[in-house]
Amino acid sequence: MNRWLILSIVLTLLAAAGPLYLYYAQPDLLKEQIPTHSNAAGQVDQWTPREKILPHLLAIPIGMAVFVVLSLVLPWLSPRGFEVDRFLPTFRVLMFLVILMFAYIHLLLVLGGIKGIEIDLGRFLLGGLSLFFAILGNFLGKVQRNFWIGVRTPWTLASETVWIQTHRLTAWLWTGGGIILCVMAFLDASVWLWITGMGLMALTPVVYSLILYKRLEKQGRLGPPVNASMAEGSR
Repeated sequence: MNRWLILSIVLTLLAAAGPLYLYYAQPDLLKEQIPTHSNAAGQVDQWTPREKILPHLLAIPIGMAVFVVLSLVLPWLSPRGFEVDRFLPTFRVLMFLVILMFAYIHLLLVLGGIKGIEIDLGRFLLGGLSLFFAILGNFLGKVQRNFWIGVRTPWTLASETVWIQTHRLTAWLWTGGGIILCVMAFLDASVWLWITGMGLMALTPVVYSLILYKRLEKQGRLGPPVNASMAEGSR
């Protein structure tokens, strides 16, 4: 069992144990009304009574457990030519980072429900998500074609060249953009400005992959189609 999987399991168990302990052993530490939802502006607009909060607090740990299972089964599910095994160490790190992101969000929600703790959930949530994308960008250059992780558009999946160049661009874009958005979040910049920046980070690689594919197709530099290269490899 690799260390990233072990860390993922430990994080998931801690994420589940914390709310269970608070709910059953120390319920008086919880607020009478606990914030459970924020609007697009980062303002809390929904509260849940302490007596009904446990399902809300266990939702994210359950999601984390699902990703732990996926980190085990996705390599086996990958079809020929798109195997995760080709970049398995990076795949394991990325799955851990996703689970870590969920654990961070979960921690914010739990802290927001404890008496005496006042935390700006919107600011810390946006800042943490920005940092997550910045860290994610550092690993994208090592991700090879697959159906589970990365910029998976029809054009990146159809061409190795388009996949590589798109992920190089995305790595720089997400690393730099994530850092900028993280600073913006903690400087209390407009939430809509943050959303716009995140939207550009998400859409730019998609548009770039299409433009690059069409340009290479016009120049006759796409290389053999995926089905042809797979057939060649099976001989």
